[in-house]
Amino acid sequence: MKKFNIRKVLDGLTASSSSSAPAAPGSRDSELVQESLQSEHFQLCKTVRHGFPHQPSSMTFDPVQKILAVGTLGGALRLFGRSGVECYCQHESGAAVIQLQFLINEGALVSALADDSIHLWNLRQKQPAILHSLKFNKERITYCHLPFQSKWLYIGTERGNIHIVNVESFTLSGYVIMWNKAIELSTKSHPGPVVHISDNPMDEGKLLIGFECGIVVLWDLKCKKADYRYSYDEAIHSVAWHHEGKQFVCSHSDGTLTTWNVRVTAKPIQTITPHGKQPKDGKKPEPCKPILKVEYKTTRAGDAFMVLSGGLSYDTVGRRACLTVMHGKSTAVLEMDYPIVEFLTLCETPYSNDVQEPYAVVVLLEKDLVVIDLGQIGYPIFESPYPLSIHESPVTCCEYFADCPAELIAALYSVGSRQKRQGYSKKEWPISGGNWGQGTQSYPEIVITGHADGSLKFWDASALMFQMLYKLKTAKVFERPRSKEDKPSTELVEEDPFAIQTLSWCPESRILCVAGVSAHVLVYRFSKQEVTTEEVQMLEVRMQSDLSDVESPEPAGDQTPTLPTPGAASSSPQEGEPPLQAATGSTPSDPPRGNVPCLQVRGSPLKQSPGYQLDLVVQLVGVSGEPPQQITSLAHNSSYGLVVLGNSGGLAVVDYLQRTVLLNMGTSELYTPSDPYQRQPRSPRKTRHPSGALCDGNDGPTASEDRCKSPTSDAKDSSFSRSRSSSVTSIERESREVISSFHFCETFPRKVTEGGPGPCLMVGTSQGAVLLLDLSLPPVADQRLSQPVGVSSCGTLVRLKGGVMTMALLDAAGALLPPAYEPWYDPNASDEDKEKERSRRRGPTSPAASQEGGVADGQYAVVCLEKQATVVAMPSQTAVFKHNITESSFVLRADVVQMAASNCIACFCANGHIMTLSLPSLRPLLDVNYLPLTDMRIARTFAFSNLGQALYLTSPAEVQRITYSQETCDNLQEMLCELFTPVETPEAPNRGFFKGLFGGGAQSLDREDLFGETAAGKASRSLAQHIPGPGGMEGMKGAASGVVGDLARARIALDERGQKLGELEERTAAMMASADSFSKHAHDMMLKYKDKKWYQL
Repeated sequence: MKKFNIRKVLDGLTASSSSSAPAAPGSRDSELVQESLQSEHFQLCKTVRHGFPHQPSSMTFDPVQKILAVGTLGGALRLFGRSGVECYCQHESGAAVIQLQFLINEGALVSALADDSIHLWNLRQKQPAILHSLKFNKERITYCHLPFQSKWLYIGTERGNIHIVNVESFTLSGYVIMWNKAIELSTKSHPGPVVHISDNPMDEGKLLIGFECGIVVLWDLKCKKADYRYSYDEAIHSVAWHHEGKQFVCSHSDGTLTTWNVRVTAKPIQTITPHGKQPKDGKKPEPCKPILKVEYKTTRAGDAFMVLSGGLSYDTVGRRACLTVMHGKSTAVLEMDYPIVEFLTLCETPYSNDVQEPYAVVVLLEKDLVVIDLGQIGYPIFESPYPLSIHESPVTCCEYFADCPAELIAALYSVGSRQKRQGYSKKEWPISGGNWGQGTQSYPEIVITGHADGSLKFWDASALMFQMLYKLKTAKVFERPRSKEDKPSTELVEEDPFAIQTLSWCPESRILCVAGVSAHVLVYRFSKQEVTTEEVQMLEVRMQSDLSDVESPEPAGDQTPTLPTPGAASSSPQEGEPPLQAATGSTPSDPPRGNVPCLQVRGSPLKQSPGYQLDLVVQLVGVSGEPPQQITSLAHNSSYGLVVLGNSGGLAVVDYLQRTVLLNMGTSELYTPSDPYQRQPRSPRKTRHPSGALCDGNDGPTASEDRCKSPTSDAKDSSFSRSRSSSVTSIERESREVISSFHFCETFPRKVTEGGPGPCLMVGTSQGAVLLLDLSLPPVADQRLSQPVGVSSCGTLVRLKGGVMTMALLDAAGALLPPAYEPWYDPNASDEDKEKERSRRRGPTSPAASQEGGVADGQYAVVCLEKQATVVAMPSQTAVFKHNITESSFVLRADVVQMAASNCIACFCANGHIMTLSLPSLRPLLDVNYLPLTDMRIARTFAFSNLGQALYLTSPAEVQRITYSQETCDNLQEMLCELFTPVETPEAPNRGFFKGLFGGGAQSLDREDLFGETAAGKASRSLAQHIPGPGGMEGMKGAASGVVGDLARARIALDERGQKLGELEERTAAMMASADSFSKHAHDMMLKYKDKKWYQL
């Protein structure tokens, strides 16, 4: 084989990372491992973002393309189409999006920001880009309006003026409507900001302008004067037209709706207070809260719809936000779960001068998106196809699994489909635009999120999609305290006591282990059949370090439990451990108050639906009124039937098949007498939990660290050391060794070994030590349930700088040796089916044990810590490679992942760097300064997966997915969805013969003659600054420039000309038919009366 030279060793080296070098130069075998991964296999980029837009602020809808756009306070844009069609964009300034306007059916979007800038987005490309920007310097933007099929955008400002922008060139017109010309000259006060702009549906030359003070002006664009002025003594929030252009409705700050006739300015023709109490004496109703928005939509078959938000009575304190739907004489008040940000009524036609025919209302809430069906009785909501429920309860942990078994997604979907709510609308989801991507990435991907309410959600993340498959509620295992007095005094977390801390999942065996913040572990098995568990099986574990803390700061030798030797009977409960018991609420001899678990397991029968069903509960028990330490690490192995959990006090190994505790020891007792047991005091700073740190989604880093820390950790931090005195200093408190990670494997437990590798458990600590435990399983698989499992300590494998983050095992050729697993079988199947499965699955073999010449070829143990990574040869236990990952920061998340038919270490550091290291030589392959740690949420939820995928929660409600694979980056364009699809614009409403003949119906306006440079001149250069956008190669009407844009505009102009010629031809034919009919009738009259005298008539 080809040996490494110095150039390959330094390949991919960056300035911020130290080069790796063999720790044992004499080891020649490790240098002969051929590695296929090179730096050109890696590239980091964002892929897609899922979830609900964080802090939404505005919304708009394209009724032809069927695309919904949502803007946020952080300057983000989220676009939604059919299920699986999502897109994320971001304004560089980060200013809040105050309004959005689609260029309907043009593949373009205008956004107005709080920094007084407007931007034109090209949506005809898979990654939308800004084509033009315009930054106002002297006036603040308050409202925008873009008429359908117009290229002139009206901009209302805080000073009350209206400016007009050409969206083709994004330049200002010289035509300006000044506030002092719009209002009456006799008015002495300023009318306030512009809160509404719209053109008359039947006359494009008439512009309706609403000012905040209560004045509404109908402006004649051609004559440049106000035709009518309407005044009301309450502030205006919104205005809505009737489609015939003869009436409009205003919503006011006192909860009233005023309906105005266009030609009657003295007073409104109707004034109502939808939620006001009507006094019996006929006086004005009591004022209500402001009606923030109203929409007036007509129907052909019946009464019009009036939809409004706000306007509730002031005496409804504490009532949730409501949307009111008024249809004829009926009024429906729909309560929402969160405050309403914006709503839109979806109609059949994009033309404002046609009968609207509303069919749905899209309601944007602070934390949800609801679509209401107006066509069914009771106004049911549509079932959302988007993954908007990620934040239903705050996410506390996240795991990402790529290349899962193919049948797993179907199995989870099958059981999850039974959990869906009933009562949804039977119609199809109305936001149905866009097309899916055509990517080649077809391997199954699953994401599991743990939440503060104790629930877990399984998501299908395949092919850049994100759909919820199944939801598991762990809180139903426990009794819920009804009041504060009922809560146990040992409760670790007063809020969210069921929150998920960490989890361990085996996709092959489908066994799930979950650790919660109340120091409990739940073991679940997957079954397709419903079952009722009469008694919940439970184990209580008192950590030995906690017991020794109470008895003495210097535990005597006889109080230190001894490790079982291989083959010895170790299945009996340890001294001080209660035996297995059912959850009956109490035991015959209750322990003293305080020596109880943090949560009480329910005593009634537990009905378990198909899906994940509880098999065992393991609870750590507090001592002398003090709660147990939170669990910091968790792992299980389905082949061995073991689950192991660790915290700052030690570890416990549980046999979940025999329901026994095999090992329960403090960390210090794991070291053998020959180990150089030395610890260096660490600097007095906040304890960093390498994994499982839990904090509230809204807390900052300081608050999160305080919450992650156990309330009693400072009181007992000196008890682990035999030689320590009972006095504890601040530095000594930080030196407690926490169990930080586990890894089940089949390796050589000792340096000198006879035979091949055997089952082992690697234990990593926060002090950089990796310990080996030898597991002795019954030689015959059928004896597994009757014979005990032995556990013995083999001492320290390695000790380096920083806490241990992850561990793995490689064979002599550098291939990953995954832990042995047991194929899945249904635990509730019939005995015959279960026996078939049992015979097929019994005796699983580890890849390590099945290799030829395993002992001669050896293995490599991979250990990644907060600061360093090392590769140790087995069984000699000599370090062959070592690499300093970072000096000034520390690793937050590290995983050994499969990549391009090889393996590497992927790391995410607190300074924002994402790195990959080759295996086994630890060559740096990728080092990108991606994302500085600004929120503990990122550290808690960042997860790597195989095949170059990763994700994290970028906000409390949004998941950001990234890739570090060059192949995925190259194929990303094909994998992304398309927002714009060619759709013909619906035909304009037919005006009818008589309206066309006598000049009725909608009046068109040539805005170019009014707003163009020839007629209106140029605007002041100091008013706004034009900024060319960075992107967009595809042309569009009113946006693109060059030959493509010219051709598009010419084609559209020809279509419009042809349409007008067609309309003219129809009108001419109708006039000719009318003339012929008139001639015929005149001729008949002449024949009837030609021979009669005048007196005979």
